[in-house]
Amino acid sequence: MTTTTLAVLVPLLPFLGAAAGLLLGRKAPGFVRPLALLPTLAALVVAALVAVRQGGGAAVEAHTELTPTGSVPVELALDIDGFAALVAVLVAFVATCVQIYSTGYLRDDPRYPSYAALVSLFTSAMLLVVYSGDLIVLLVGWEVMGICSYFLVGHYWETPEARAASLKAFLVTKLGDVPFLIGLFALATDAGSFRVTRVLAAVADGGLDHPTPIALLLLAGVAGKSAQFPLHTWLPDAMAGPTPVSALIHAATMVAAGVYFVARLLPVFEASAAAMVVLAVMAAVTMTGSGLAALAQDDIKRVLAYSTIGQLGYMTGALAVGDRGAAVFHLLSHGAFKALLFLAAGAVIHAAGTNSLAAMSRMRSLSDRVPDAYWTMTVALLALAAIPPFSGFFSKESVLGAAEHVTDGHTAHVPGAAGWIVLVAGMAAALLTAAYATRLWLLAFRGRGAEAPDHGRQPLSMTVVLWVLAIPSLAFGGLTYRALPDWFDGRALTPTLLTSILGTGLALVGGLLTYGAWQRTSALADRTPLGAVAAHPEGDAGLVEAEAIATHEPAYGDIAYAPDPADPARLLLGPLRRHAAAGFHLDAVYGALFVRPVQAAASLVRFLDREVVDTYVRAAAALPRLLGAAVRRAQTGNVQTYVSALLAGTVVLAVAVVLVATGA
Repeated sequence: MTTTTLAVLVPLLPFLGAAAGLLLGRKAPGFVRPLALLPTLAALVVAALVAVRQGGGAAVEAHTELTPTGSVPVELALDIDGFAALVAVLVAFVATCVQIYSTGYLRDDPRYPSYAALVSLFTSAMLLVVYSGDLIVLLVGWEVMGICSYFLVGHYWETPEARAASLKAFLVTKLGDVPFLIGLFALATDAGSFRVTRVLAAVADGGLDHPTPIALLLLAGVAGKSAQFPLHTWLPDAMAGPTPVSALIHAATMVAAGVYFVARLLPVFEASAAAMVVLAVMAAVTMTGSGLAALAQDDIKRVLAYSTIGQLGYMTGALAVGDRGAAVFHLLSHGAFKALLFLAAGAVIHAAGTNSLAAMSRMRSLSDRVPDAYWTMTVALLALAAIPPFSGFFSKESVLGAAEHVTDGHTAHVPGAAGWIVLVAGMAAALLTAAYATRLWLLAFRGRGAEAPDHGRQPLSMTVVLWVLAIPSLAFGGLTYRALPDWFDGRALTPTLLTSILGTGLALVGGLLTYGAWQRTSALADRTPLGAVAAHPEGDAGLVEAEAIATHEPAYGDIAYAPDPADPARLLLGPLRRHAAAGFHLDAVYGALFVRPVQAAASLVRFLDREVVDTYVRAAAALPRLLGAAVRRAQTGNVQTYVSALLAGTVVLAVAVVLVATGA
């Protein structure tokens, strides 16, 4: 079987599994799990075989015209280079792990058949994006992922939080997709083709007439899909969906699509210095802002959501300095440890039998209750904090090293300002990442919250997946950073000495500061009687309320502070904590700038429709009715009345004739 045929099977197998699952899920429930697992597992095997055959060499290309358009043709095209081959393996690997994990996590969910089918469709759409060599076909996968995320985030549609989160995710990403679509058409018009290879050839020949507006329009879609500032606000709220869905979205699909798209078309963005600076600023704001927000969250899944936003900021930062190898390296590494983080968090939540344990302030010494989640999440958090020799260290240092390379003036097509912006923000984000990772570990596994009922050990399908993902989280970076350049552009991914020392040093500082703050707040809590109020280290105005833990679960998206006096964020962030926990009120800003004006305009239209347009309509109906009533009164059927009216009319006419004659 040829490599091209195998590549076609990779997105096709999950699609067929999704179609069969939707058709047979209710009629033949015994086939639901095989239809969820086997096609995705087969796609993983085939994707690995395609990667082996591609081997980091020349790209595998095939194309056929899909439909004659009369101008720019649309083609079914494959374009599988080293980037695509490895990213497809990641997508299929994480999707397989999620499907296996879900068989235990959602074993009692009555809507599991539709859930599993949508996960397969989600996977197929992302694989289509990865392998596609035509931008319109890529756009199909891009949009299918959007609708899949809508249904999966809203899986628990009975809750208002899930309904609101799914709608918000859909609308915010569509807000970015509108300029993205315009940018795609403008790019194809300039390049004369939707084929990726022809677009890149046109860029190399200087064939783009409007590189800056095209790049900025495309960046809007990337910001929405990959949750970058300012269109990142949908991702934390999307935690209302099932935890395995969060793992899939954050690790290998949806948010990874934007980064992969820019990596694929990086020369288009490099053709505009302004676009590269904008990309660098977007990455810098995303990295630092999400780090502060993550440090203030109480919900464990929202911490991980802001963590994803920040790590995607590292990837876009690498792209902003022109190193797509470093960006995709971090994408691959991050996919493993972020999937592990979410699935381990799901095991913690599952242990209590309710989502209420998502609040870290309510967790109490869970390391003994969920040992598998404890050890594997520790590995993943060390990788997230970029502590050597875990995989996150090598991939994150490749980003910082690429930024340092640009600051030295070694890259002509990337502005030096972009390098400085990414480097400084990346160092700050390294400190913040270690701080919130340490805080999560302390509150989740050394917490002082209420004791929850023990719901027993997790199913074997969940724990096995955790340990499988722990292997690449620990070893992927160290084993592959020397070999990956052969699959990418040939640029070295070896950590540089200066950035390694600075980045690791800042990470250690962040972790130690958080641990010290936790010890101090814990000591303060020990001296504070339950129900008492004591002076808070945030300042004279700050107070710690050591009160009983609330039993109800806070709504996703609402900022609810459970009374945890041992939270180090109180000391580390001070008065900034409440603002950071609310995402710096960006949703409120959008509400004031966009939502309320649109609502006011809708109210005005409704008023005009009801009071003006409807008035004319009612008048048009009332006038004939009044005339008809008047005529009806004249037609009484009384002959005497008719004769009297005739005589009266005759008299009036005679008088009028006399008056006219006299006047003449």
